[in-house]
Amino acid sequence: MLRELRVESYAVIDNVVVEFSSGLNLLTGETGAGKSILIDALALLLGEKASTDVIRHGASKAVISAVFDLEGDAVPAILEENGLDAEDGQIILRREIAAGGKGRVFVNNQPATVAVLKQLAPNLAIVHAQHESVLAFDPPVRLALLDAAAGTDLIAVGESYKRWREIRSRIADLEQGEQDKLRQVDLWTYQLKEIEAAAPLSGEDQQLESEKRVLANAERILAAAHGAYDSLYEAEASAAALLRAAARQVEDLSRFDEKFREHLTTLESARISIEDVGTTLRDYAEGIDASPERLAEVEDRLAALDRLRRKYGKTLDDVLAYSEDLRRKLNEVENKDEILKHLRADLTKAEEAYLVAARSLSRKRYETARKLERIVEAEINDLAMKAKFKIEVSGSDEQQNWAPVGFDGVAYLITTNPGEPMGPIEEIASGGELSRVMLALKASVEAGRGGKKSSDNQRTLVFDEIDAGIGGRAADAVGQKLKALARTKQVLCITHLPQIASFADQHFLIEKSEAGGRTKTSVRRLDSAERRQEVARMLSGAKVTEASLKNAEQMLKASS
Repeated sequence: MLRELRVESYAVIDNVVVEFSSGLNLLTGETGAGKSILIDALALLLGEKASTDVIRHGASKAVISAVFDLEGDAVPAILEENGLDAEDGQIILRREIAAGGKGRVFVNNQPATVAVLKQLAPNLAIVHAQHESVLAFDPPVRLALLDAAAGTDLIAVGESYKRWREIRSRIADLEQGEQDKLRQVDLWTYQLKEIEAAAPLSGEDQQLESEKRVLANAERILAAAHGAYDSLYEAEASAAALLRAAARQVEDLSRFDEKFREHLTTLESARISIEDVGTTLRDYAEGIDASPERLAEVEDRLAALDRLRRKYGKTLDDVLAYSEDLRRKLNEVENKDEILKHLRADLTKAEEAYLVAARSLSRKRYETARKLERIVEAEINDLAMKAKFKIEVSGSDEQQNWAPVGFDGVAYLITTNPGEPMGPIEEIASGGELSRVMLALKASVEAGRGGKKSSDNQRTLVFDEIDAGIGGRAADAVGQKLKALARTKQVLCITHLPQIASFADQHFLIEKSEAGGRTKTSVRRLDSAERRQEVARMLSGAKVTEASLKNAEQMLKASS
């Protein structure tokens, strides 16, 4: 859920901070006030292409930042994959667009890239704007939307696909050209012998590096250890001797004043601790072998291990893992025919398992598509569109179509004019129509799911100019659908219509003013009295009348 959006030096915005809440967040304002600018700024945080044209005149850079509340493991997994630390239950995004053309991206105050923003975007927000969608309505998104309606579980088909691919890859590796294989066998044999001859042990290099440091500095270490031992224990004026003398003095004091007995215990404890440290130093010094020969042996061994790491892995554990892989490959070559026989049997089983899972998934998608398309068409036509709608599930179970999500493809087809052929909604529908179709789709999917929680529920839905070309009953229907959708999701919507604005859980007014000869856009959250005034303005225009105020009050009551 989008908790906060901060925009600085962006277009006509000087500095704006908007704190959003759950439910339906509506933004209104007069034409040209800058309503869509906020949506454009959010789009940049979701990975949209940036331009220096957006930087406010006179500023060196534009800065957009946002705070999202999180649920689930999807976002933390993406952060971990990209070497970024996750915050507890939140993510903070910041993007800077500099006048010189270079920009910067930060995720949880750590440097990141636009590519990371694009990875995160599907799990944070989806924007349905007039002219484009930040999260394009591409094949994976179309399929995911149908799966959300069907409540499908992709784990079984994904795991069976992975198993099938792994077995097929091993078979292909064993069946490669005989000459290539013989060359590979010679190389693998040489590499394995080289590793086995060196016989590296896990963590051995780290232990040797530590020993090398001691051997290379043996004289200095011995002097320090003996010196510390003498100061603590051996010398006449050692710390232990001084403490023993002090203890005797305090013991005399305690005969006259009992309060010194507890101090006597403290001194005794300190003396014992110091003697223990001294003994440890003495034993450590006696164990140091200041042998130049041993130092040379350690350096030679480290050089040999370093050669292995340069050739076969970054760490000795990587080298050892590589040697195990070589043994497996050589064993497979030696027992090629027998292994291939077993692998082909395993491949047949893996193919059958995949097809069982994928066909079951496909049947569920077909059934859901037939039900959903009727519901969506009715929803669309409630939104002032005379449209025919169809969900087309295509694809065959031939292997070239196999994927971790099954073998289906999904297209959402529409015709908005009677007699015209159907086509993909992303190509046929206009900007306002596309927003309304997406609203109908989302509302239908949520209704079919019964408001159940899912990772998709955590995304914020943004609709820009969803009311283009509608009014009256259709506007009321749009408002009701937005309100229903906002029961399970956070929804942000820009609207020009009072019928839609009256359904808001939180109502924000975007205003444009002039100060010091500069145009400036501001955003503020309206209280109930201000909402009444704003809805009245939307009803009557610039001049708010008593009649429009009463009408606004009735509208707000009816929508609450």
